[in-house]
Amino acid sequence: MARLPAFLAACLVSFSLATAAEPERLRVNAFPNAKALPLHAGFAKGIFARHDIAIELSFTENSIRQREGLAAGRIDVALAAVDNAVAMVEVAKQDVVIVTGGDSGMNEFFVQPYVRSFADLRGRILVVDAPDTAYALLAKKILLKQGLAAGKDYVVKPVGRGELRLKAMADDKENAAAILNLPFTIQAEQLGLKNLGSTVDMLGPYQANGAFVQRAWANANAPLLERFIAAYVESLRWSLQPGNRDEAIGLLVEKLKLSRDIAERTWRLLADPARGFTPDARFDRNGFDNMLALRAEMEAGRAPASPEKYFDLSYYERALARLSK
Repeated sequence: MARLPAFLAACLVSFSLATAAEPERLRVNAFPNAKALPLHAGFAKGIFARHDIAIELSFTENSIRQREGLAAGRIDVALAAVDNAVAMVEVAKQDVVIVTGGDSGMNEFFVQPYVRSFADLRGRILVVDAPDTAYALLAKKILLKQGLAAGKDYVVKPVGRGELRLKAMADDKENAAAILNLPFTIQAEQLGLKNLGSTVDMLGPYQANGAFVQRAWANANAPLLERFIAAYVESLRWSLQPGNRDEAIGLLVEKLKLSRDIAERTWRLLADPARGFTPDARFDRNGFDNMLALRAEMEAGRAPASPEKYFDLSYYERALARLSK
């Protein structure tokens, strides 16, 4: 009889270990700007943990480094302008896939105070993240509409992510123009830089931020990816709830080292459904088609490929179904 309790105890230990599995590790890489708020919120509020995910969050200096990290398997999920995913497919021949939307970019075209119009950028320097993707292509298209061609009428200078573009313009007045987004647009205004307008107003709808992954990794880790998307959407919803405003602003202050007034203005713009985050990180097919057409025009000079080769929203749809239960 003495052996029975020991056997039962062993069974109980085994059951306890099976039901207390460790959260799955997920390596996520993003840009350290205001659009990272849902990631910070999801971590701070335990949302990722409730979805059994242990987030390892890192931030990139520029999109080239991020694309290299995803291709090499050093990160699992990239959050950035999804034009980078298209570039990985078409240029680097990497089989990556876009799995969520996010926003239209929240991009504004900023110039030095001495620039009166786009025409004044002739012979000047445009600072960009990487010269062949995303927001650099937006800037090139805007300037092309004004009769200015890259490499001929102005110089394209890669310096990296938004804060580095702002710093380049603040430190050297020869850096005449850049595409900026939150919170750097607000900081640029405070520095006296001039806003020539929204890229969406100038070029139309645009699918900017989203999540993309290696397709093989997604196939092998579908439940984990779906839980991440569900947790991200839940974190985004939390970030935009008016009742969470003060706490969300506090995260912007803490994580981005912003003053309270800039963080408050940033949150208001992020929460604007027309200009800020797309509710539930929905994928904008019209904006994506426009992005592909722009990329084809500016980089390849040919008609864009079939859009369906670049995205798979089945993970997103299952994630939303998970949240609705």
